[in-house]
Amino acid sequence: MLALCCIGISSAQTVKGTVSADGEPLPGASVLVKGTSNGTVTDFDGNYSVNLNSGTTLIFSYLGYASKEVVVGKQTQINIILEQDNQLDEIVVIGYGTQKKSDLTGSVSSVSAKDIAEVPVSRVDQALQGRAAGVQVTQTNGAPGAGTVIRVRGGNSITGSNEPLWVIDGIVVGTNFNLNNINSNDIKSIEILKDASSIAIYGSRGANGVVLVSTKSGTNAGSGKPQVSVNLYTSMQLVPELPKMLSQAEQIAFTNESATFRSAAEPFPNDPSTYANNDWYDIILNEAPIHNADVSIAGSSENGNVNYYNSLNYFNQKGLVISSGIEKFIFRSNLDIKLTDNLKTGFRVNYSRINQENGLTAFSNAFVTLPTQPIYNEDGTYNGFDDVIGAPFSNPVANVALNTNETFSNNLLATAYLEYSPASNWVIRSTFSPELNNTKQNRFTSSQSPDLLVVEDLGRASVRTVASQGWNNENTVQYQSDFGENHSVTALAGASFQKVSTEITQAEAFGITSDATGFNNLANSDPKRAVVSSDYTSFQIASFFGRLNYSYKDKYLLTLVGRTDGSSVFAAGNKYEFYPSIAGAWKISEEAFMKDQDVFKDLKLRASYGKSGNQAIGPYRTLALLTEANTTLDGKEVTGLTLGRPSNPNLQWETTNSFDLALEASIFNGRIFTELNYYYKKTNDLLLDVSIPRQTGFTSQLQNVGSLENKGWEFLINSKNIRTDNFSWNSTLSLSANKNKILDLGGVDFIDVTVDAILGSGNTRLIVGESVPVFTGVNYLGTWKSQEEIDASGYTDPQVVGGPKFEDLNGDGIISTEDNVVLGDPTPDLIFGFENSFTYKNWDLSFYFQGTVGNDVFNLRTRNHYFNRGETTKFAELANRWTPENPTSNIPRAGADSVTNTPSNSEYVEDGSHVRLKTARLAYNLPVDKFGLGGVKNATIYFSGTNLLLFSNFRLIDPETSSFGKNGLGNIAQGYANGEYPNPRVLTFGINVNF
Repeated sequence: MLALCCIGISSAQTVKGTVSADGEPLPGASVLVKGTSNGTVTDFDGNYSVNLNSGTTLIFSYLGYASKEVVVGKQTQINIILEQDNQLDEIVVIGYGTQKKSDLTGSVSSVSAKDIAEVPVSRVDQALQGRAAGVQVTQTNGAPGAGTVIRVRGGNSITGSNEPLWVIDGIVVGTNFNLNNINSNDIKSIEILKDASSIAIYGSRGANGVVLVSTKSGTNAGSGKPQVSVNLYTSMQLVPELPKMLSQAEQIAFTNESATFRSAAEPFPNDPSTYANNDWYDIILNEAPIHNADVSIAGSSENGNVNYYNSLNYFNQKGLVISSGIEKFIFRSNLDIKLTDNLKTGFRVNYSRINQENGLTAFSNAFVTLPTQPIYNEDGTYNGFDDVIGAPFSNPVANVALNTNETFSNNLLATAYLEYSPASNWVIRSTFSPELNNTKQNRFTSSQSPDLLVVEDLGRASVRTVASQGWNNENTVQYQSDFGENHSVTALAGASFQKVSTEITQAEAFGITSDATGFNNLANSDPKRAVVSSDYTSFQIASFFGRLNYSYKDKYLLTLVGRTDGSSVFAAGNKYEFYPSIAGAWKISEEAFMKDQDVFKDLKLRASYGKSGNQAIGPYRTLALLTEANTTLDGKEVTGLTLGRPSNPNLQWETTNSFDLALEASIFNGRIFTELNYYYKKTNDLLLDVSIPRQTGFTSQLQNVGSLENKGWEFLINSKNIRTDNFSWNSTLSLSANKNKILDLGGVDFIDVTVDAILGSGNTRLIVGESVPVFTGVNYLGTWKSQEEIDASGYTDPQVVGGPKFEDLNGDGIISTEDNVVLGDPTPDLIFGFENSFTYKNWDLSFYFQGTVGNDVFNLRTRNHYFNRGETTKFAELANRWTPENPTSNIPRAGADSVTNTPSNSEYVEDGSHVRLKTARLAYNLPVDKFGLGGVKNATIYFSGTNLLLFSNFRLIDPETSSFGKNGLGNIAQGYANGEYPNPRVLTFGINVNF
């Protein structure tokens, strides 16, 4: 008996550790010895300590998370990460509040801090790609700091912006906020509001969707003890696969052949080895590093009345293209103070300083410049002349050595709030949020630039400053109460006021004789050539809103939302508009007839209908515009003003009515969560430039005349495929499709949009019954194989054997826009994202694919590199062009463009479908207790790769591009490629340590 007792005593031990979830400690988690009532709960840091015998089992549990059982051997420390047991138990941020996902009546997609943290990016919008169903995110290009184009359930406008509204910690920052100002490591969660019920609370600004960004706080970070987190990573950007072009010898042959065909002298009469052979890809591109360092300190006072989160971020990214890069310094401070039991206050402050190298040469130069073009003259000076075209040559090597193009930005985004609860079910909150933004761009072109020396010109410089100030005041009152056993009501009412003003000043100087002062002394120039400009804009918005959430038996949910917005951009009588919505949900799984089944843990049907809006125009568009016009008085030219644009005080909001129907289900005891959405949106009162009688003195006027629709579906599935003590495998699949169609264009069948001055009109159109936009042009039929074929065709336009053959659709013998057909559109038939994540003991592995199916890309490079003369480089496939020795080829002969014009045609439009391995990540969670790292709570080292693989048939390799960005023409002209800055492959090594 004594021996047995001794054995029992010797096996007793103390086990310590932490319990966490989603990267945050879980205070109050239960740690229980299986089969007994013995155990403990975790403290504010998620720490626990329990005495037990070896061989017993510990059960770790927390509300809303799947429990874990661990058999205790000789371990003295066991750290546990719990996973959410039911996605419907998540707390998500909605407009002016939070709500359990199970209680939502609207469509909201969530992206967690874990998802963002696993993708090292300079901008948070880059981490959203493929993560949310119904949200298309397109990287505009691969330049450091480059943004994205985001479409939430398609585009609703033609003239106005189609970008979603960004709201950061409750601050409405608009659609064009520079997201480089925000450190992605500071973000706790992102919610994307998509349907009428969720976006109507933002009224006139929500039609394109709303992105809510919530940053971290010190809540539960520690009780009296700061939690320090250090995140360090370094990356190497590798040059991706590049478009294939003709070799130097092949290019010389093409250029000579082109010249000979048009009876010109051969530019390269000698052997190819006697000419330069410059690889411009290699000259312009190089591998480039990224360095990032984050340090944050978070915590709570011992009584929990003060919570704080402070962080510093340094980010430095050099670009693949020489002389491009971005350097960022970001400071954030979040503070919450509980002054009394019913009074709270706090603030959020984010300050950023961004230094940007804008690049002194474009990646597209690698396409245009012949490999034979010398960098240096024979005397060693920079070459500035292109002998082949007989014009000045912009030498990228000289540009980098001599010139400057840089931008410096300072941004302060802050909010302060006061929250008062006169009773437990009342919350009164007021916030004031200022934003200050100052940007200065300096540009200088040296007087020694070889292209300027060629034309005997001198240096030039410009300085551009943009200063904007804004403030936002939000005031809300919320009431929540339960009535009896079956009724629950939450009511919100509020008022919002915002003002933003922007001033722009620019000065340009020419004829600078000395490089000594650069852009710092613009007076050192020719005063007669100086250009000075300035601009000022301002707008104000006043809003009043309310929301009512009603629940009956926690089974039947109803949401009513209404918001009235007034905007200064419209004239009197049209300034205010009301935006209502209604939504309902039925928790089918709570019904009695569902109690005896074991398939559905949760099942919910929801629907919504409502109205949202879009200002769509900038300030002063309702007013007439005065422009400078010179006239002659007494024989002397004097400056005057004339009416440059007609007024239209009748302009009003674009409005979008939308319907959403969805089914959400958690099945097989929460192992699988799935969501299926169908939606329909119709936008009326589209703002379009409409042709008006010339007798008015104008050709067009902005009017509300058009309409369009978007309809589509979204599917999401999260699956916990395997979950054991040591191994887990989770999968997420996101699918969505949107069909966009123009319903009315103010009585006309189509409107031409010019995106390329050389191609002219006719390559992009807005057509009633088609998507916004469509690519149009003539069909390319290959090459003319004989003179007899040309003679029999009836074409009156000049044609040549071996030249391009286009379809004369109307049979008039002339190739014109009358022969145009719809060649494609940039809207994908399907957008998808697929992620798998594995955990084995201390190891984590994940990989994430995303892509599109069915979208087309208009390749603006095709004109120069497939059809045109030999002064520019050509695609490698032109080695198989038509020649007398290769008479069956359907690739045009060299020089044919000197006879045949090249209209927009089907050869320009290519399939943009692609699959990309967006990220792959391998991480190891260090057993800090074994290493004796005192004070270290957890540490993770990881390797990750971004843009590792790309499967695409696009000529320019990467079809993900937006040549015109997201504003102006880019608002509708998506899907254009013009040799944009390439998206690099990125390899990253990083470490996260929490103390």
